[in-house]
Amino acid sequence: MLETSALACERGGLRLFSDLGFSVAPGGLLRVRGANGSGKTTLLRALAGLTRPAAGAVRWRGEPIGDGYRGEMLFLGHAPAIKDELSVLENLEFSASLAELKNSDCKIALQQMGISRLADLPARYLSQGQRKRAALARLALSAAVPLWLLDEPFAALDDEAIIGVSALCATHLAAGGMLVLTSHQDVPISCATTRDIELQ
Repeated sequence: MLETSALACERGGLRLFSDLGFSVAPGGLLRVRGANGSGKTTLLRALAGLTRPAAGAVRWRGEPIGDGYRGEMLFLGHAPAIKDELSVLENLEFSASLAELKNSDCKIALQQMGISRLADLPARYLSQGQRKRAALARLALSAAVPLWLLDEPFAALDDEAIIGVSALCATHLAAGGMLVLTSHQDVPISCATTRDIELQ
């Protein structure tokens, strides 16, 4: 289970939110909403252990998050982490290697995201939507990773890609995974337990 208690975060000395408490259990989806600048990305970075909260705590399996947590969590930021000089396939293989995702079939993951024909193309030639699909191909390799933290996963995607990503998320949740995502879009994801929080 992922839990926060009395969580507060700041950016540039400005308090974005405070006293935030929630939990996400296996099979649970938490959707984080709010206006631009309300702290959605900062919250996800705090949950990923990339930003130190100003107050409060983030716990995983009842313990403060630590080094072992990184292997049980997938964080995909709003901007695709794609290296222009590498091919689409090389980018995904590099990401899988960094995350120590064993026996990863990157070609099948690209096929699931509808961009297998672009596998050997240098990433500099991709459109924004194609870059997003290339980054989100990590989801197809991360079924065994319990917690997914996704920042605006549906931004820049067309309808076909949104359906595909939603299906990957629903499959992950049905298998007992957990998902926290930010989104300005109201994309339905099939899930037994869904909770929304709004950052002001």
